[in-house]
Amino acid sequence: MKVVGLITEYNPFHNGHLYHIKKAREITGADAVLVLMSGNFVQRGAPAVMPKHLRTEIALGAGVPVILELPVCFAVGSAEYFAAGAISLFEKLGCIDAICFGSECGDLEILTRIAHAAADEPEEYCLALKDALRKGFSFPRARQAALGSYLNDDRIDAVIEQPNNILGIEYIKALYQKKSPIKIYTIKRIVSGYHDEHLSCEGYSSASAIRKLLAYTGSSLHLEAEGLFDEPALSEVLTRLENQVPPSCIRLLEEMHRSRYPVYANDFSLLFKYKLLTETADSLMRYMDVTEELANRIIRHANDFVSFDQFCDLLKTRDVTHTRISRCLFHILLGITADNMQEYRDEGFCQYARILGFRKDSTHLLSFLKHHSGIPLLTKLTQTNGLSSTGLKMLKQDIFAANLYESVITNKFKIPFINEYWQQVVKI
Repeated sequence: MKVVGLITEYNPFHNGHLYHIKKAREITGADAVLVLMSGNFVQRGAPAVMPKHLRTEIALGAGVPVILELPVCFAVGSAEYFAAGAISLFEKLGCIDAICFGSECGDLEILTRIAHAAADEPEEYCLALKDALRKGFSFPRARQAALGSYLNDDRIDAVIEQPNNILGIEYIKALYQKKSPIKIYTIKRIVSGYHDEHLSCEGYSSASAIRKLLAYTGSSLHLEAEGLFDEPALSEVLTRLENQVPPSCIRLLEEMHRSRYPVYANDFSLLFKYKLLTETADSLMRYMDVTEELANRIIRHANDFVSFDQFCDLLKTRDVTHTRISRCLFHILLGITADNMQEYRDEGFCQYARILGFRKDSTHLLSFLKHHSGIPLLTKLTQTNGLSSTGLKMLKQDIFAANLYESVITNKFKIPFINEYWQQVVKI
């Protein structure tokens, strides 16, 4: 059986994702598609707009066969860690023949050239990087300048500025460093860009645009923060989404509205304020990506904290974006330290593959996975006998993150708490 792996967030699932699945099978000739999805927190440094089990149910309803969860330490990591975690999981499954990712440029050749240069770090590139850093450039800008100089290609700047291109480069780099036999394919994003905030009349809107529309149905606090005071009826919002998402998504959006979603970063404000009260500048530097400068800024502005998004805006600088700040703050809230990530790197990144859901007509794919996998496949959180101490630590962070997210849902929508140990694999 030939299997193509897709690395996703489905935040939320939309027609572009259906296109991705169809094209991935078409261009790779795969017999089956296996999806690896972020859990309740996503790479841009934010909570998913709806919980992972709901996003799983929507995707399965749209035809996705099997969905695995990317551990939270990688799901909220930088592009490098996000990609390294995902690729390591696919490698260890032992049965993934190819990956296929979306990119803004759709040009695998230039993405590969950039990835190999970043991985090999040739002397000319390193000298250009050091020169850019000496000039005061942030590391991302310095790397961008160094790659442009080394590769002598005017397209480099435009390519590296796009988020899906960046992730694609990191996927290629991770596979290249592992000397992996997994083949690489990319498809060009169609119609809407990653950050587009307006619905496309062609039915291929970005997740950003759909999340923005769903914000109209959010809490009064979020509406006020977004400057939205006249909230339309849910039926009006869903009507506008009918040609943007599969029917299974519309049904669950209606059924679960204000009982399981929507969730925003500001819903974690009070939790983060509490966490902030327990930290010092020195202790903050334990967490992944938190520099001494950022730690001092956080403590210096602690008394100015009003809400999560407001605090990110307060902390951002010319060289450090809102997204980077938000990712750091969620590392703090979720307790993901630099030592954790170093241990995971040293131990080969992903230690298990947790199954979030599957279609009943895809049990043959599950059997195929179980036969080939070199890491434990988890369907129950009590199945931990085969895990190393590093794997147990990683899984505990997943459980904590899920329970924290569930606590926010419980408080926001006044529903009973569902402990992560009670969550069932989604089957349809």
